[in-house]
Amino acid sequence: MFVQRIMCLFGALVLLCSASLVVANDDVSSAKRSESNNTGVSQISKQEIREKFKSFYTREWGQTQPCRETSLHKFGVCSNVLRNEGNAPFMLSRGPVEGGVSKVAVLFHGLSDSPFFMREIADILFDEGYTVIVPLLPGHGKRDATSDMSDWDLAERWQAHVAEVIALADEMGDELIVGGFSTGGALAVEHYLNSANNIDGLMLFSGALALSENAEGMSRIWGIKLLARIIDGTYQTHGPNPYKYPNVAGLAGLELMDIINAIREKIDEGSQIQVPLFVAHSKDDATTPISGVEHLLAHSNASNTFFVVDESYELCHADLVVNDKLLNAMNFNESMLTQQEDCAIPKSNPLFSTMAFMLRAFVN
Repeated sequence: MFVQRIMCLFGALVLLCSASLVVANDDVSSAKRSESNNTGVSQISKQEIREKFKSFYTREWGQTQPCRETSLHKFGVCSNVLRNEGNAPFMLSRGPVEGGVSKVAVLFHGLSDSPFFMREIADILFDEGYTVIVPLLPGHGKRDATSDMSDWDLAERWQAHVAEVIALADEMGDELIVGGFSTGGALAVEHYLNSANNIDGLMLFSGALALSENAEGMSRIWGIKLLARIIDGTYQTHGPNPYKYPNVAGLAGLELMDIINAIREKIDEGSQIQVPLFVAHSKDDATTPISGVEHLLAHSNASNTFFVVDESYELCHADLVVNDKLLNAMNFNESMLTQQEDCAIPKSNPLFSTMAFMLRAFVN
């Protein structure tokens, strides 16, 4: 395997871009998938794919309806239970009606977020020839999420949905890359470590593989989940951002910590990442410290791309995947802010175009 490594210097920024331009791919998992596809993996029609994707949410919400916002290549699943259509799960595809497509990507959003925040990353991958699936994790994007955010089995519901979406994606093509933002990235890594055969690459954007010292310390207190559930009370979903809950539920955050700990345990037991990794992270991220993804990269045996935004840019956790186009579409209402924190008001990533360039190089 030939790998070219690039060091990118942009003023005060040092982009530790171990960019891998893979010319010959002898990846083991790709070989296994190729063998599997040659021995009778069924090809399903675009309509069957859409119906199966929709069925996930009919089961979760009780009812679905066509989205008003439509485009030639986009299929969304909407419902009256959602805050608005921007929170809806969607797929981007341009392939033939019958037969599998060659490349599929799955992107999972973060905790308290929605598929809206994956739009620009999804468009990049779509432009590079991928069919892209952007699911909605259980408990997210809804008008009323109190019962979801107080569910003791919330993490298990996330994991089950991740598994069923990846299984659907696996039926659709012969190359599969999976990833996401924050919690979505952690869920992708955890699934890979438990079921590695059908994934050919991983993508982490502000990957939640570590939390702040305070959050991790709180998670170790006996009975903290019960206390968090009580404090959460009636969960507020309406806030200044129409595509994101105003706060992270305490119980949901502790569920995320369980997932992070499960990943650490797998690595401590000797598990390694055997497929290429694309990792983008801000050094100024106080929500999910960069040490988490650095630890994962240290246990990788593949060619990787690590895009680091220097702390001089003061780029907040949630803003990594935001460009000017997404920011303008967000319609953030500053007048509804109840607290003035450094990262309360969203901003666009000034290095988004460079990150996009590196992502394109990675997938090609």
